[in-house]
Amino acid sequence: MKRDTRTKNLERVRNMGFVAHIDAGKTTVTERVLFYTGKIHRMGEVHDGQATMDWMPQEQERGITITSAVTTCEWKGHEIHIIDTPGHVDFTIEVERSLRVLDGAVVILCGVGGVEAQTETVWQQCRKYNVAALAFVNKLDRPGADFSAAVQQIRQRLEVTPLVIQIPYYEGDVFKGVIDLIGRRLLVWEDTLGASIETLPVPPDAAEETASAREKMVELIAEHDDRVMELYLSGEDPGEETIKEAVRRLTIERLLVPVMCGSALRNKGIQPLIDGIVEYLPSPREAVPAVAHKRDTQELVEIPPDPGGDLVAYVFKVYMDEGRRMVFLRIYSGVLEVGDEVYNSTRRVSEKIARLFSMHAHVKQRIERATAGDIVAAVGLRDSVTGDTLTKPGGDIVLEPIEAQKPVISMAIEPKSSEYTERLQEAMRKIMEEDPTIKIHEDPDTGQVILAGMGELHLEIAIERLRTAFGVEINVGRPQVLYCSTVEGDSRAEKVFEKTFGDTQHHGHVEVTVRPARRGTGNVFKVGDAVEDGLREYVLMGLEEACLADPEYGHEVVDVEVQVDRVCRTDKTTPQGLKIASQMALHEAMRKAKVVRLEPIMELDALSPEDYVGEVVGDLSARKASIEGVVTKGRIHEIKAYVPLSNTFGYSTALRSLTRGRGSFSMRFSGFDKV
Repeated sequence: MKRDTRTKNLERVRNMGFVAHIDAGKTTVTERVLFYTGKIHRMGEVHDGQATMDWMPQEQERGITITSAVTTCEWKGHEIHIIDTPGHVDFTIEVERSLRVLDGAVVILCGVGGVEAQTETVWQQCRKYNVAALAFVNKLDRPGADFSAAVQQIRQRLEVTPLVIQIPYYEGDVFKGVIDLIGRRLLVWEDTLGASIETLPVPPDAAEETASAREKMVELIAEHDDRVMELYLSGEDPGEETIKEAVRRLTIERLLVPVMCGSALRNKGIQPLIDGIVEYLPSPREAVPAVAHKRDTQELVEIPPDPGGDLVAYVFKVYMDEGRRMVFLRIYSGVLEVGDEVYNSTRRVSEKIARLFSMHAHVKQRIERATAGDIVAAVGLRDSVTGDTLTKPGGDIVLEPIEAQKPVISMAIEPKSSEYTERLQEAMRKIMEEDPTIKIHEDPDTGQVILAGMGELHLEIAIERLRTAFGVEINVGRPQVLYCSTVEGDSRAEKVFEKTFGDTQHHGHVEVTVRPARRGTGNVFKVGDAVEDGLREYVLMGLEEACLADPEYGHEVVDVEVQVDRVCRTDKTTPQGLKIASQMALHEAMRKAKVVRLEPIMELDALSPEDYVGEVVGDLSARKASIEGVVTKGRIHEIKAYVPLSNTFGYSTALRSLTRGRGSFSMRFSGFDKV
């Protein structure tokens, strides 16, 4: 029986997310969007722990977003799927996997802070996944807000071309509204809820600035659009619709980034932003199509967003909801219905859809079917994890998986009593399924359970969830930095392995060369024609196992290039013997090349009032930081530095003490460097 594929109009669907540096106002903007679209009937505030999208107890206590939350709302006949993402660097995997399945994004900037450290990170993620973006400069009601400086930073630090389509309007020092440059009108919000917008002519005191800004906007569009160029050169003013069509095309093609503005906390500028999402961000049909590869041939296949096509869905998140395993999916092609049997082409297993949900933060609404362009949650998928591809039974295409960053910090944990041991094992498995950047393993030497993650807060949240969500009482050790190692020079080594295990004699004879690779490139193994196909995998296994622990410190080995120069094959050669000989040869070559330890280095941005800059810089120098520079932002100074992670423990308390509680900072992982 042929399935009914009648579905929604994909041109009227928007899959988008809000991304930004921590505390730029993402969740506040999301809350206003949901209120004005009628999805919620009361705006909650992040600082009160009442925001709809910050539903986890850990989020409400801290006033920050920890996990990406999905919701759907409607605006002027369009269906908008929204993902509100965290801004804290420890939870960057949540941004990564969200942008992996989105077509568009709104990058939110603080009007005072401008482009901050994590803003650059999320922008690179947008670029990586070809996500079209708008920029929204928020918090323009705050003292020290500077819209022009924020736009300039977008150009310089994000290396994109901003297209200013709105400018803020002030009466004295009071932020009153925004001037729409395309329509040449002033928009003001007089009521406290910001529900009604008053449209006024541009005031005389802003006429000159508006005319100049509009002229620059049209000039910039004309550089990329022939129709606007013709009108501009002939002295005609392009109409509102002509400009909007051009802005839409240029945004979708990622040639320009439209810049809008407002103050979410004061309920100003949000409705025009929702209009911008609908008018300028792409529908699933207009976004860059997803590209998969055939599992066996590696041939690339483009996936058109066709409800009538074969099913292709992508698992971008796993979450344990009251003990039930819930899998979040973006459907790229085809239709998915409750009861369908699907094939996980990544893991080559069949699964069954027991239930489907449309999500509003943690509130579930049961649905019977989902179609291309939808973002939904499914129950019943036992084996699917983040990065897996679901297809029709027998499907052979696989979408690119998500790369999770390596953990940089760890701590030892243990159950408080033996009754929690089994429960801890199960909780560990589930929490690693939820978050690919968390690793939990047992240390083979000490028998301790080691929890590793992206930062102190990341580990703190994981510990709290083990206790509250999974009911495991645990003791916790002090955080430890995870070191790696590499080699300093080039070296060659040759090893012969010969030993009898039981009744079988194993033999292997391998010669390898090791040399350092560029930092951050990972390990490269070059086997070439030195090994025949049947034994190649055993040599590679030996080299990979050798890199799990260096011969000097026992750290994981990174950024080395290994060349297998020679494999002496005799009648006595065995696969196991070759594997062990490869491992021994590489370890010997590493010793000769000199093993060096690498430690995680963090890029740190500290904000300090002018009076305390000297003390902050002095403290960072004492922590062996490399000070890159100090940027003045009004009365606030931004100190940029690179500092070893091991020297950042307790920095939050130290900075508050040095600046009398007025300083703040953010960090992100930069890379590994020599201790």
